[in-house]
Amino acid sequence: MSGNAVIESRTFNLPVENIDTDQIIPGHFLTTTEREGLGRFCFYGWRFDSDGRERADSPLREHRADRQKVLVTGENFGCGSSREHAPWALLDYGFQAVISSRFADIFRSNALKNGLLPVQVDESVAQRLLARPDTEVRIDIGSRELTAEGIGTVEFPIDPFSAYCLTRGIDQLDFILENETAISQYEQHHGK
Repeated sequence: MSGNAVIESRTFNLPVENIDTDQIIPGHFLTTTEREGLGRFCFYGWRFDSDGRERADSPLREHRADRQKVLVTGENFGCGSSREHAPWALLDYGFQAVISSRFADIFRSNALKNGLLPVQVDESVAQRLLARPDTEVRIDIGSRELTAEGIGTVEFPIDPFSAYCLTRGIDQLDFILENETAISQYEQHHGK
């Protein structure tokens, strides 16, 4: 994981509601516990036909990972079954953040724990962003603000612990290891 206090990028818009985790990464690709390499399976059913050939009509053919690191989608992103592979696939495909008007709770939690920022905004903001493909955005995790061309600045919710971990590029285990000395001292003084 690499930490970012600010994400500056252009958006890639996928104006689809109820994108579930099986659409993000189909279940038959979940045979690994490694995070790397899953990007090639991200949105597989939308990018490839049943013979594994790239679809000419796939909206993802236009994605430019080098400059479009923020995905904007319809509401209820990440619904369906719980799987950490979905945030892993999105990250490996090149996204650092997803903007939507609503996220499935389990997906949101998995995303935050794995370094992918879910930015939840009002439906009107999401619709305006979806109407403006390839928009320049600035996401400041510390101030919890999204700024976009033609939109202005809006706030988004994120808990302080998740914001801390994302800006430092650490997960919960890294946080515990970072504080191992303080934890040991506390246990010595207060008993295990």
